[in-house]
Amino acid sequence: MQVDEQPPWCYYRIHMAGIALVDAHGRFIDFLKNNHRASATILAYGKDISQIVDFLAQRAKRQAEDVTQQDLESFLTKLTREGYTAKSVSRKINSLKTFFKFLKDQGLIDNNPSSLISHPKFEAKPPRILTKMEYRALRDACRHDTRMSAVVETLLQTGIRIGELAALTVDSLKDNSLVIPAIEGHATRTIPLNKAVKQALDKYLAQRPKGDSNTLFVTKTGRPLLIRNIRTAIDRYFRIAGIKDAKVNDLRHTWVAHHLMGGTSLVVVSKLAGHKRLSTTERYLDLIKENMEEKVKLEEL
Repeated sequence: MQVDEQPPWCYYRIHMAGIALVDAHGRFIDFLKNNHRASATILAYGKDISQIVDFLAQRAKRQAEDVTQQDLESFLTKLTREGYTAKSVSRKINSLKTFFKFLKDQGLIDNNPSSLISHPKFEAKPPRILTKMEYRALRDACRHDTRMSAVVETLLQTGIRIGELAALTVDSLKDNSLVIPAIEGHATRTIPLNKAVKQALDKYLAQRPKGDSNTLFVTKTGRPLLIRNIRTAIDRYFRIAGIKDAKVNDLRHTWVAHHLMGGTSLVVVSKLAGHKRLSTTERYLDLIKENMEEKVKLEEL
């Protein structure tokens, strides 16, 4: 007589007793890490889920199985009342949908309370492209800060992501090129360096603080310069330059747009930018059609 294989005892324990939301949160983060999701994505999901777990705890909902669609809708209503934009609320919905889908797929809950939650309608803003006057003003604002001048020039002239910049090492500089290592699902790529960025980097390297770290951009004490510090510093120089509604990632948008306007092929720009899909690069074409008279070669940024 053949005996059917039984699920492990731990399965019955989880299924019968349920899983606490705080434990489910931890499992979800581990799942994201094991699937090599970007660190920024993991951080964003982590904060969003922590926020809703805290909200549910205030409603005496501490087990994942006890959460209802009404609970989630109450959470979203609270966000709207607190002034969250439709875009921010939509991002929170993405997080909770991904979270509860994970729990359902793992058999940790029987019903997904987020399945019928709908996204609010909002108009996505197009990428912010800095004008020649704006990025020159940014240059002028930080010209006396050798390190940040090199940071801005590197972002503006290579189009790399802020996370990629923070991960650069001194060895990333190869003659007239910058080698971007594979990171968070993005393949290794090599970007040529023009005269403007080479001069800025050479000036910075001549004054770069000595230390054990091989990280390219470091603090005055020789420690790696963190992403949040880079972002804060550039935001400060945006304000000094009088550039409104601009963010660090707009330097990358500017690089893509001006490179396309300068006549560089779509495929080359997509490859150098590290876009996984050509369609991502194609989205910029509609933006630059109205500004084709501003054709600028990358070397002239």
